[in-house]
Amino acid sequence: MTEIPIPQGELTLDPGFIAENEARTLFDSLEQQLNWQQARIRMFGRMVNIPRLQCFQGDPGILYRYSGLSLQTEPWHPLIHALKQRVEAAAKHSFNSVLINYYRGGQDSMGWHSDDEPELGSNPVIASLSLGQSRRFLLRHRFDKSISQQELLLNSGSLLIMAGQLQHFWHHSVPKTSKQLEGRINLTFRHTFTTDTQME
Repeated sequence: MTEIPIPQGELTLDPGFIAENEARTLFDSLEQQLNWQQARIRMFGRMVNIPRLQCFQGDPGILYRYSGLSLQTEPWHPLIHALKQRVEAAAKHSFNSVLINYYRGGQDSMGWHSDDEPELGSNPVIASLSLGQSRRFLLRHRFDKSISQQELLLNSGSLLIMAGQLQHFWHHSVPKTSKQLEGRINLTFRHTFTTDTQME
């Protein structure tokens, strides 16, 4: 893992966490086998489709809310559960859920946001595993505009870990592009606290 210097946050990247051939096989399997959904959210007073497909898996009974959505865990897919164990060893942190996004092409995206929902606790560790097409990953400081925007290219098989106070001080996004791109699957492992669990 390589530490990426960033003020008021912890960011590490392993660009070769999963070998290229295995990453391609995993992408193909998950693309075909997961229960992909396209959620709808309210934006500017009207309901719109989010620009990507997604599914949420994890331990039973976990509810995750963001952008007006309420996601209930589906059972772990065997391939994803095996990946979870590998990611936990690398991150030295335990996870009980994963939000999986499928970007079908360059027009699928993720807007600026922080993973700072109450269900994630005060200083969440988010482990982001990328499969498929390389995509730009941008970060901008939420308060200090004099701090330069950061940009990473997340390749297939890369593992990015966000920790510390990063979610308090930084937004991140996966921007749209007019380029013709193939699909990308991104798995963001996290520990989601249920309503009957004491948050850290």
